[in-house]
Order: sequence, then C-alpha cells, then structure tokens
Amino acid sequence: MLTLIPYDGSKAVRYASDWAVKRNPRYINFDSMGGDCTNFASQCVFAGCGQMNFTPVLGWYYGSPNDRTASWSGVKFLYNFLISNRSSGPFAVETGLSGLAPGDLVQLGNANETFYHTSVVVSVSQTGVRVAAHTFDAYMRPLESYSFARIRCLHIAGARRWA
Repeated sequence: MLTLIPYDGSKAVRYASDWAVKRNPRYINFDSMGGDCTNFASQCVFAGCGQMNFTPVLGWYYGSPNDRTASWSGVKFLYNFLISNRSSGPFAVETGLSGLAPGDLVQLGNANETFYHTSVVVSVSQTGVRVAAHTFDAYMRPLESYSFARIRCLHIAGARRWA
C-alpha cells in the first residue's frame, strides 16, 4: 500500500546550500555531458523526501552513473515524472510563481517550448524568487536575472512510499 509522506522543502534548501557551488561525490557530474542542473535538482528533491521510484525507465532514481533513470538528469523527463507520478517517490503540481515555496523547482525554456534548465527555489519573498542551480553554479540567484522565454513552476506536493 502506498503511504503519503510530506515533502520537507527546508531539507531540499539545506542540501542546495551545501552543494550549490560544489559537487557531491556520490553523484556523477553531468557538466561535460550537457549540464548538471537537473541532476542537482533531483538531489535536492531527494533530500526533501528521501524516496525514489525504482521503476525501470519511467521511474526516478539514481544508483550509479549506469543505474539511473532519464528523469533523474533530464529536464523534460523530470517534469513528466513529477507531474504524472502516482506511485512511490515525489510528485508535483504545476503552479505559477505565487505558488512556489522553498524546495520547489523552476524550469526555464525558449520560445518554442523547449525547456532546458532546472533550478531549485531556495527563497521566496516580496523581493522575488531566488534559486540554486548547477552547470552555471548559483546560490540565492534572483530568478529574474536569468534570460528565458518560458517558465514552468513545479510545486513538490509530497511523496509516497510503499508501506
């Protein structure tokens, strides 16, 4: 039976603070393979929920560089997993900027709706949203300082685990 568990955005933010400008040696660094942003975002989300989904191909997990899903490190694959996940692991709902909380994700895209970057929300205030990211390492970077044509905001609504 699946059990709903809360997502702890503060743990995701703490992980982002610890690793935004360096690399956790437990995970491969994708910088030379197209970018490390979504790998880092997945690490942060995992820190906030502690649950992976070990379903081959369509799940969300990282065991090693050769034992992982595309959703762990690919922008569109992570989005598809989080929005459609009805099994174990984290799940999300798409929201607007006003629906973001620390530990959530923001994906940036170009005009033809190709999304290319995932960042982790570390602060939401009246002065705006601040994020952490890899590839072009950042911590507490204002979201508005990025150049993008499209944006999608993912509120991590919780996670599930097998009981």
